Amino acid sequence: MQKTPFILFFLFTFLNFNAQLNPDSIDIVRGKYGTPHIFAKTDKEVAYGLAWAHAEDDFKTIQETFLPSKYMMGRYKGKEGVQLDYISQLLKCKELVDREIDNLSPDIINVVDGYVEGLNAFAKKFPNQVLVKKSFPMTRKEYLVGFNFIIHFFSDISKVLKDLYSNNIPLIQDSSLNNIGSNGFAFNKSKTKDNKTYININTHQPLEGPFSWYEAHLASEQGWNMLGGLFPGSPFPFIGTNPNLAWTHTYNFPDLIDVYQMEIHPKKKNYYKYDQEWKKFEISRAKLKVKLNNGLVVPLRKKILWSEYGPVLKNNSGVFSFHLSALENISAIEQWYQMNKANNFEDFKRALNIMGIPRFNIVYADKQDNIFYMSNGLIPLRDTNYNWKLTIPGNSSKTKSNGYYGFKDLPKLENPISGYIFNTNNSPFNCTEKSNNLKEENFPKSFGYREKFNNRSLRFEKIIDGYDKINYEDFLNIKYDQEYANPIFCPFKINKIFDVTFNDSCEVADILSVIQSWDRKANVDNIGAAQFSMFYKSLRKKLKKINFDFDREIPDSLLLESLQKTKNQILRSFDKLNISLGEYQKHVRADVEIPIGGLVDMIAESSSSKYKDGKVKVVKGDSYIMLVKFGDDLPEIETVLPYGISNRVKSPHFTDQMNLYASQKRKKMTLDKTEIYKNASNIYHPK
Repeated sequence: MQKTPFILFFLFTFLNFNAQLNPDSIDIVRGKYGTPHIFAKTDKEVAYGLAWAHAEDDFKTIQETFLPSKYMMGRYKGKEGVQLDYISQLLKCKELVDREIDNLSPDIINVVDGYVEGLNAFAKKFPNQVLVKKSFPMTRKEYLVGFNFIIHFFSDISKVLKDLYSNNIPLIQDSSLNNIGSNGFAFNKSKTKDNKTYININTHQPLEGPFSWYEAHLASEQGWNMLGGLFPGSPFPFIGTNPNLAWTHTYNFPDLIDVYQMEIHPKKKNYYKYDQEWKKFEISRAKLKVKLNNGLVVPLRKKILWSEYGPVLKNNSGVFSFHLSALENISAIEQWYQMNKANNFEDFKRALNIMGIPRFNIVYADKQDNIFYMSNGLIPLRDTNYNWKLTIPGNSSKTKSNGYYGFKDLPKLENPISGYIFNTNNSPFNCTEKSNNLKEENFPKSFGYREKFNNRSLRFEKIIDGYDKINYEDFLNIKYDQEYANPIFCPFKINKIFDVTFNDSCEVADILSVIQSWDRKANVDNIGAAQFSMFYKSLRKKLKKINFDFDREIPDSLLLESLQKTKNQILRSFDKLNISLGEYQKHVRADVEIPIGGLVDMIAESSSSKYKDGKVKVVKGDSYIMLVKFGDDLPEIETVLPYGISNRVKSPHFTDQMNLYASQKRKKMTLDKTEIYKNASNIYHPK
């Protein structure tokens, strides 16, 4: 008799987890700009509502995220797509999920099931929007395979694969002027004039595609109340705020992947030396289908090899294997979910202890006035006798890493006396005022952090040194700063252009004068920013083409060549040299074209690509902005997306945030349910 309550509880829980959801119990509430606020009783129902709402806005990109998990991308995108299908099998994503799924909590399984049910229901109702026949319904495991496949690309997988396939073991690169960047900074009450805690959530991602941000608010009666940014296919925000705390991620640069050169048997095929013995590679075959140009879909088979270290690839230089800790772990989804539901700093740190997210800095602030920085990463435990920056011998268990460092081992800083923390993809050992910083010598050299500083970190440090305390306007001025450090930090010696002298009668004297008079700023009306940007791109392309040693002084001849090319380009397209940045650089979607400021590696960054008529359009930069102030009540929140919440051309929310974004303005957001319903433009159920 004593066991009856337990049995009833178990049956209730089991039935609750497995019952079909009723869409009528889920509200999708959209306001002026269309951001979905999902309200329901349970987390599972909320996840269902998010899947439906996001599919309404961008079902195509969500599907593209998960097609490789079903080995169907080749049927959709042909040769380009089948490569992703192969990589998914090469990394053994399915086998990893099969092995680790039982380690996930019932709570996160419940959320995954709700999300998958929502996607399946949407696909069933709108079959004409399904990209590949028989790709739905999706299963729980297929979803987790797809989610973790995407997570692997946060671990430098794509770079290692590219380098190995092209016979190019990688050189170290940094983010400076290389289109890599995000910003996060937080100030506690000792640094703010209004006695509130501020955080800037500001990642720099592509403005469109699978790694562009979508905004959503999720609220259940089970303690979930989170507003923030997520990628297509995620069942919750990766960054954002709940009523009590907020965080953002920025990209960091620890050494996460080890590459090994294998010693191959001289006669026996598919054998390699390991601990003085010859071992046979584990061999399987990827099952692939690829759509040809004529529309015909044909089957393919491609061999997959694995060694003791991990996946194996052959190129003209030899046979290589690589290892990363993310190939042994699927708990990132659990960790982000627990971060979403944390109520205080201690809850948040317990979530970080899960150690599932493969990388990223974390910048954090909360209602209790805590600020926190951590350089997170699944950094392998390595034998210190080897130089892990190089390709490692793949013939000994001594070179095989075993596990990874834990939460307690990683660089982190709580509540520095300075009252602020920041990260701009720079070193974890420079995250606050210099005397409060972490000491690099206190951490293992094998962490392998590459990025020391960049223009954004140098500029932030200079700005913040001018303040004893800041108000909200100061906070905005820092966030939207569009000025380079002086001298400009660059992988090659670009600053020579500002001091070089040529004959006054030379053909490029006029364009040189414009660049040398430039004030290093990049607002839309600025003269000099466009000219420098074009010159820089031309020079960089030339230096890379000739494999120029970046440590050398750049010859005058190369400067003259790039100046002439820049001058010709401007005159050909604009018929004058003194063009403003806004004439050259645009924010573009559909028929909307708006002048926009910013250059690569500025705090308010804009990275651009060719557009038309000699102009460029921004393709990466401030991809999602959220500014949060914590006081006594609910947080005060402002956000903006680059275009709008929807990727559907006919939607009123396809371009409705573009003017806000380009003019450095934001929309007010709230976590208050009453306010959300009061200001709703549409309330409906996901059906």
